[in-house]
Amino acid sequence: MTYISINFELFKEDEAKILVSDLALQRGYGIFDFLKTVKGKIIFAEDHFNRFYNSAKELNLPIDFSREVLFNGITDLMAKNNTPNSGIKFILTGGYSEDGYAIAKPNLIMIQNPFEVSKTAINTGIKLVTYNHQRQLATVKTIDYLQAIRLQPFIKENGAGDVLYHHDGFLRECPRANFFMVKENEILTPKTAILKGVTRGKVLLFENENYLIKESDITLTDLELATEAFITSSTKNIMPVLAIDGKQIGDGKPGKVTKLLYQKLIETIAQQ
Repeated sequence: MTYISINFELFKEDEAKILVSDLALQRGYGIFDFLKTVKGKIIFAEDHFNRFYNSAKELNLPIDFSREVLFNGITDLMAKNNTPNSGIKFILTGGYSEDGYAIAKPNLIMIQNPFEVSKTAINTGIKLVTYNHQRQLATVKTIDYLQAIRLQPFIKENGAGDVLYHHDGFLRECPRANFFMVKENEILTPKTAILKGVTRGKVLLFENENYLIKESDITLTDLELATEAFITSSTKNIMPVLAIDGKQIGDGKPGKVTKLLYQKLIETIAQQ
């Protein structure tokens, strides 16, 4: 039996409920974050909390609990579910609005499911297809995935595994991952109007004597110069990108730089 936490009270999954007056249902108003646990340890908790609290601030959602209370609530849920390797999504809703428009006291929902990052994806990679779209409130991790879900048929029709957004030719991000490309002696990731992922932040901190890792404005044209590309997220760690819009990246295989960074990330996670 899986348990879900609502406002720090634990419920059996089939008994967990919120009212239909919540702004998350009425208007799709809310934020969330997602972290993973490995062997019972929460990975990069402080980074996820930083983003969560910042997202709440940007959407004017009041939080009346401390980080310590949030952390304890997550560990209580973990203890009840006894799922050492998992993904935990914590959602802060707009609350029970009297008029279906005004922000009320938020509800905090925490959901834990068994999860392990694929150990083979580093060798198989992914293909992407680009699409001109700019997410609103891009620096906030909102529950709005309207465009990404709407584009699922488009992604499949193009033989891709996910979509890579660009805004008038300037690369942005995937709906659930950040994008990197390798060009000459640089490892670049878009810096403008994106959600700055936790895993992305870890990669930017890595040191490499042969490559400069940095944020940059990247264009669709720049992709023609890419020798490698990869995406990063909590659910993927580092995943090679083999082709974009049907055009092969490098030799069409996971590259040595990508694999090196992947190994560094695995070591960093193991130290948590």
